[in-house]
Amino acid sequence: MADFPRFPNPPQFPRLPAGSGLPLPVLLTAALALLLVAGLARGVYTVGPESVGVVQRFGRFIGTAGPGLRFKLPFGIDTVTILPVKRQLKMEFGFGSPHVTNPDQVSNDQERERDMVTGDLNAAHVEWVVQYEISDPEQYLFNHREPGPTLRDFSESVMREVVGDRTVDEVLTIGRQGIENEAIAKLAALAQHLNMGLRVQQVQLKNVHPPAAVQQAFEEVNRAQQEREQMINQANGEYNKVVPRASGEAQKQLSEAEGYATKRVNEAEGDVARFQALLEQYEKAPEVTRQRLYLETLAEVLPQLGGKVILDADAKQFLPLMSLPALPPQAPPRKPQQP
Repeated sequence: MADFPRFPNPPQFPRLPAGSGLPLPVLLTAALALLLVAGLARGVYTVGPESVGVVQRFGRFIGTAGPGLRFKLPFGIDTVTILPVKRQLKMEFGFGSPHVTNPDQVSNDQERERDMVTGDLNAAHVEWVVQYEISDPEQYLFNHREPGPTLRDFSESVMREVVGDRTVDEVLTIGRQGIENEAIAKLAALAQHLNMGLRVQQVQLKNVHPPAAVQQAFEEVNRAQQEREQMINQANGEYNKVVPRASGEAQKQLSEAEGYATKRVNEAEGDVARFQALLEQYEKAPEVTRQRLYLETLAEVLPQLGGKVILDADAKQFLPLMSLPALPPQAPPRKPQQP
């Protein structure tokens, strides 16, 4: 056998004298005192100003505790669940904010949540937010095993139903407000019907866009629609500018035609009246009237003929008597050029 080393002078521990230990009742009293202090320390809790404490005794609901410093029975007899009943909570779908305190606010499968199919079988990425508050703590805790995930599932189901009833153009552009209104109405009615102890306050769409694979095609379609609207507006502007001007010109020509027609009618009526008056005079004195008409006609016609000379057929030596106007000088004829 191997020899183990031996200490030359082993240490000597002091021995307690007989009868010097604490009595058993004192030890039990001290232990009970420590246990009581620990229980009292664990029985004190604080409820925040925006929260309420739901108290359960052996798992049974016995009431709620308001904000402040409170006490409960220790050693698992009473349990308290703090709920933020005066704070607006929210859930984010398709995206997530960092450093959130609400465990139900962000999902671990954001890509699946945002992928949706519209009513015209087009794909779209939809991100939205649901804001709610706890209206009844007892219903919130005891009517459903997991009220937060249940509300997430309901919200996603309602949004997929609402988006699936609309075209992709409505989802991306003009139908956002209608989607929000219909989604909050359906979700609030569902939460009330199931007594979830929740009050849905708002459903708000965030980023709504087509998938990345077809993003460029959608942008081109939107650009084409905008150009179409722009051309329609330009055409309407040109129409509003040309048509009133054409209507004014037409009205002007109609007015001129009506004025000309009135003028010709009045002139014709005046000519008829003058002819009838002349006819009456002619019937009274035909020779005199005929002679007067002849002279009046010559008075109107002769001034238009220019200078005239009336000669007797037997007149002689006529040229010296007239001072004929000098004729304009004529240019000499041009000589033909030699080839």
